[in-house]
Amino acid sequence: MPLLFPAFLVSAALAIASASGLLAAPWLLWLTKPLTTLLVIAHAAQRGRENGRSGQALRRAVLAGLGLSLLGDVALLWPREGFLPGLVAFLLAHLAYLVAFTRGGVRFIAHRGPFVVYAVVAGAVLWRLWPGVPGALRAPVIAYVLCLAAMAAQAAARWLLLSEGSTVQARLARRAALGGGLFLVSDALLATNKFAGPVPLASLWVLASYWAAQWLIASALPPQRR
Repeated sequence: MPLLFPAFLVSAALAIASASGLLAAPWLLWLTKPLTTLLVIAHAAQRGRENGRSGQALRRAVLAGLGLSLLGDVALLWPREGFLPGLVAFLLAHLAYLVAFTRGGVRFIAHRGPFVVYAVVAGAVLWRLWPGVPGALRAPVIAYVLCLAAMAAQAAARWLLLSEGSTVQARLARRAALGGGLFLVSDALLATNKFAGPVPLASLWVLASYWAAQWLIASALPPQRR
């Protein structure tokens, strides 16, 4: 599907422009936000079909994470009422990605370094947000940040492990590692904007880094053989 990536870019740009108020068409966000993630799902669905059992397990987990992310996107169209359901949906998405990144003989915490780094980052994010997080949301926010950091760290650990072998596998794993890191950046910006104070051009940075992360994670699946 050669037009999939251009369609993804156009849909993401329209969603960001609508969310940022650059386009006076709030309804456009309701259309293009789920559509953009659906295009990422379509991208992932056409990849990784020819792998063995472990490859299929990775593909199913990535598709599950994207499907849960789509639910989270829809929930967050209602910023207040949908925040907690969206948080839960994305927490489950990160767990699905965490499962994906432990397929193919890659054990959990294959390298400790990324977990140390992301633990420090997660602690810094929580320290920054903590005064503004309502009491009822503190436990869910802690759980979410821990799952997000673990997912990003495992993606990086997988890349470090696979970089010792096949160049193709290392390249695909690097995409997942970059996606995990960008996902953390996106959510840290979103949470800062919500709980700590306004972030300039928040919708631009949050959504751009979010969809870049999702596209990279989807692109970590092997392409179809021609």
